[in-house]
Amino acid sequence: MITLYFHFGNQNRRIPISVPPLGRLRGPPLLPYNLPMNVPSQFFRPGGRTPAQLRPLALTPGFVQTAEGSVLVSFGNTRVLTNATIEQGVPGWLRNTGRGWVTAEYSMLPRSTVTRTPRESERGKIGGRTHEIQRLIGRSLRSVVDMKELGERTVILDCDVIQADGGTRTAAITGAAVALALALNALVEAGTLKKSPLRQLVAATSVGIVGGTELLDLCYEEDSAAEVDMNVVMTADGGLIETQATAEKESFSRAQLNSLVDLAEVGLKEIFAAQRAVLGL
Repeated sequence: MITLYFHFGNQNRRIPISVPPLGRLRGPPLLPYNLPMNVPSQFFRPGGRTPAQLRPLALTPGFVQTAEGSVLVSFGNTRVLTNATIEQGVPGWLRNTGRGWVTAEYSMLPRSTVTRTPRESERGKIGGRTHEIQRLIGRSLRSVVDMKELGERTVILDCDVIQADGGTRTAAITGAAVALALALNALVEAGTLKKSPLRQLVAATSVGIVGGTELLDLCYEEDSAAEVDMNVVMTADGGLIETQATAEKESFSRAQLNSLVDLAEVGLKEIFAAQRAVLGL
């Protein structure tokens, strides 16, 4: 029991209020992922994660009912909607080859960031960062698709960032892989294809060095303060598709590079398990 004091005109009145003990309060404690980096030592990372721990991962299939394959992917506060569309025909340079094509488009919604980001359509052109990410997503997904089995069809993967808190490109690749698998499975179920052209799954994650410590799956606060920032794209059998490593302040050693790749693989094994669970594999 506590007593609150209220001031009414020239009088002070006591009003007793009963407050339940903390142990009886309902619901889990709220721990946001955008805590500042100078949080107490027991919360070394935003969200209280260990250095080798992923942010909470969620893959929601069928998020858009009109797409052949659709997945909302969430890593902590980063959320990306990935949709797969399958169209008949291929780019002109692939016509009459019997081979298919996989491509990607990436965009950030205006309020996916703290301040509004204008749509690139308003600027009249796509920025260099967007081009880079679109090409990365396309390369990553093409690496695991048998284009001959796909036939002369084009798969378009639309990756739209709903909310950004670091790792949007790696989240897009992870979600797009599942959306692609769902779309190709739908063709098999319809009898259009005998088997799925998807040879294996692909996923991506980020790693980095912040304050001298190697971290897995960086959020925005960590990414912006990183001495080394790295994205790793890997296939389910452990093959590397791409590594993007940048020293933001000082150079890093070959041993650190290898260690970061090993750390990424730890997280990617969990991500592959989540992808397989959604696909029933």
